[in-house]
Amino acid sequence: MEQTILGIDIGSTKICAIIATSKDNVPHIIGTGCHKSQGLKKGSITNIEQASRAIKNAVNDAKRVAGTTIDKAVISISGVYTRSVNSSGIVNIPNNEIGIKEINRVIQTALYNASIPSEYEVIHILPYNFKLDEQDFIDDPMGMTGGRLEVFVRIVTVQKSSLGNLRKAVKAAGVEIENIVLSAYASSIAVLSEDEKELGVACIDMGGSTCELMIHAGNSMRYNDFLGVGSNHITNDLAMALHTPQTIAEKVKIEYGKVYKKQEDLENVIEIPVIGGDDGATHQVSLELVNDVIYARVEETLIILLKNFEQSGLKEQLGGGIVLTGGMTHLEGLRELASSLFGIPVRLAKPLEIEGLFDNLKGPEFATAIGLILYASGKYTNYEIDSEKKIRYKSDKVAEELTPFNKTPMASASTLNPLHEKMGATVAVNSVSKSATDIKQDLSKITEIKKIQVRNNNLFSQVWQRLTQMF
Repeated sequence: MEQTILGIDIGSTKICAIIATSKDNVPHIIGTGCHKSQGLKKGSITNIEQASRAIKNAVNDAKRVAGTTIDKAVISISGVYTRSVNSSGIVNIPNNEIGIKEINRVIQTALYNASIPSEYEVIHILPYNFKLDEQDFIDDPMGMTGGRLEVFVRIVTVQKSSLGNLRKAVKAAGVEIENIVLSAYASSIAVLSEDEKELGVACIDMGGSTCELMIHAGNSMRYNDFLGVGSNHITNDLAMALHTPQTIAEKVKIEYGKVYKKQEDLENVIEIPVIGGDDGATHQVSLELVNDVIYARVEETLIILLKNFEQSGLKEQLGGGIVLTGGMTHLEGLRELASSLFGIPVRLAKPLEIEGLFDNLKGPEFATAIGLILYASGKYTNYEIDSEKKIRYKSDKVAEELTPFNKTPMASASTLNPLHEKMGATVAVNSVSKSATDIKQDLSKITEIKKIQVRNNNLFSQVWQRLTQMF
C-alpha cells in the first residue's frame, strides 16, 4: 500500500515542505517548497499570521511541484519549546511472555513515575534501554521470556501554550498536524549511521538561529538540548564589525567566511557598502578582520556546546564521535576547530540519499526536513510513544491508542474492563501493506482470542486475570 507524506520543517530561517510517497517504508520525494521564515525568532513563533502565511506558501509550492493535494503533515518543533527528563519503570510479567502490551505497559509506568509539570505536554517517550530480569542492555524485548521488565526512557515535553501557538499557525495554513517531531531527533534520523548509533554518537544541527543537540546512546535518544545561537549571529557580528548592511554581511560570510586564516588573508582587502552612508559610499575591510569575527563567534558557540556535553555526563560514551549538520557547517574549517575543542572525532554530514531527492535538498541545511519524511516512513527508533499518544514499533509498525498523558496511565477502561474489549475497543495500526500470510496470521490470532474468551466467560475471572497481569 502506498501512502503520501507531507513533512514541514518550521525553522527560524526557512520553512521547508516536502511531499513524498512511501511504499513498503521506502520514501520517494515528489515535491518540495521552501519559503523564508516569517513570524519566528530563535525557533519561537512571534507572529501567528506571518508564520502561517510562510507555511502556506511553502506547502502550496510543494503541492504544485508534486501535482497532488495533501492536508496532513508531520511537523518539526524546535528545542526552544521543550523540556526533557529521564525516567524509568518496572512491571511484573505473570505469563513470562513479552508482547507489545507488556512493553506499552512498562513505558507508561515510566511516564507515570516521571514528574511532568501540568503546563507541559508530552511529545516523545523514547526508551533507550530495556532490562529483563537480571539481563541488561536488551535491544528488543519482544517475544522474550522473563518475569520482570524494566525500561529507561527519555521523555520530551513541550509548553502547552507554545505548542498551541504552533498548532494555530499550522492550522491557519490549511494543514492538519498528523505528528510532531523534535527537530534534533528528526535531523539525527537523516544523518546518523547505524554503526554510529551502536557506538554512541552526538548529533548537532547548527542552523540559522539555533543549535539543536541530541545524544544517541543505547537504543535511542538519551539526551537533548538547545542553544539559541546560529549562523545568523555570525552575520549580525559581521554587520556590526564591518559597519555594513546585514544583506552585505551575509554575502561576505558566504563568499569569504572561514574559521581559520590563510596567509593571503592577512593582506587582502574587500570593498563593501557602508551602512547608513550616502548612495554608493563604500569602505575597505581586511579579510583578516572578517575571519577574526567569524572565528570568535564559532569558537564561543562550540565551547558552550562542549559544556552541554559535559553536563550530560555522556561524553565518555560517544564512541561514534560527533556529527555536525545544518547550514552553519558550510563554513570552512569548522570540522577541524570542533575536533580540536571536543577532543573526539567530528564529521560533517548531509542527509541520507533517498529516491527522488532534489539537488537543492542535498545540503546539510535540509537534514530536519528529510528526517521528517524518513520518520513518517517508519525510520524511527525501535519503540516510542509519539505526540499522538500511540506506541510505534519499528519492526511490525504497531501503533496502539494509549490513554491520555495524565497520572493514571494504567486505568484505561479497555485495560480494566474486559467487557469494553468485547464491545469493540479499537486499536489503530499504521497503514502498512500486508501479505496473504500476514493476514492469515492475524486471523489465526483473532480466532485464538475468541477461544480464550469462551473459556473465560466468567466476568469475575476475567477481571481478576487482568488485575494480576497488571500488578
